[in-house]
Amino acid sequence: MGATTLELFFVDGDPEGVLTAQVFNWTGHVLSAPRLNLISALKREEASYTGAYVLVGERDGVDIAYVGQGENIAERIRSHDAKKDWWERVVWITTSSNSLNKAHAQYLEARLVQLAKAGGRFALDNGNAPSIPSIGEAASANMEAFLDQLLPVLRAIRIDVFADSKREAQATRANDLPEFELTLKKEGIKARALIQGNEFVVQKGSAARREWIGDRKEQTHYWKLHDKLVESGVIELNGSIRVFTENYAFSSTSAAGAVVTGRSTAGPIAWKVADTGMTYKEWEASELVRD
Repeated sequence: MGATTLELFFVDGDPEGVLTAQVFNWTGHVLSAPRLNLISALKREEASYTGAYVLVGERDGVDIAYVGQGENIAERIRSHDAKKDWWERVVWITTSSNSLNKAHAQYLEARLVQLAKAGGRFALDNGNAPSIPSIGEAASANMEAFLDQLLPVLRAIRIDVFADSKREAQATRANDLPEFELTLKKEGIKARALIQGNEFVVQKGSAARREWIGDRKEQTHYWKLHDKLVESGVIELNGSIRVFTENYAFSSTSAAGAVVTGRSTAGPIAWKVADTGMTYKEWEASELVRD
């Protein structure tokens, strides 16, 4: 998906409330609503359309999601409202002309479950993964194109269930940007990272502290991210430390630093340009002056 325009409409004037998202020249229509606004959201015409939907929330300190589909999304959401108490926001995915059929919705559901499992950012409340229906070569290609447009829209409205933080092993520097290092000499820990787009990618083979030693009551919740990467095998036990088994993209230098050090870390200061000792903060400041 190249450069494009995303149109957000805040239905009640509140960015945290009910909103719709559409992209120019794309038939898809996304509506996001907090559970507190569910009654008014379900009164909207598109709530009765055929499509897929996502429930997101938290349970026992873990981000969790559920992906479903239906020929009348409102009916499915009402059922979940009665049976599931953990979710806080619903997002449903339809088209502006209600052109999706049941097979299309089932295809979206199956592919979104696949992507959520691959991304590993959220635990899934789904049971068995649904199989992808046989809808023909042309229809499959159309639905994949639909997904290509949909995923950036979901990221834009902060639905990160399907974002994959794992990166290919052959990740390289972009635009001559430097490599950064974070070192804990006493613990024998050294991590390397690169800037790729708007992400800070810690490289495969980087070391991290064996356990989280910081405060688990802190509001940043980086300890949850640390635990999730341990559970998923992204940082694997290797003697007295852990090692990144693959490249992994973080949203900030501080998130990456916290996972490496096992505690809250001021990333802009902790990460340093390899071979120079200049902090990320100092490097960024010098780049801003030069530009």
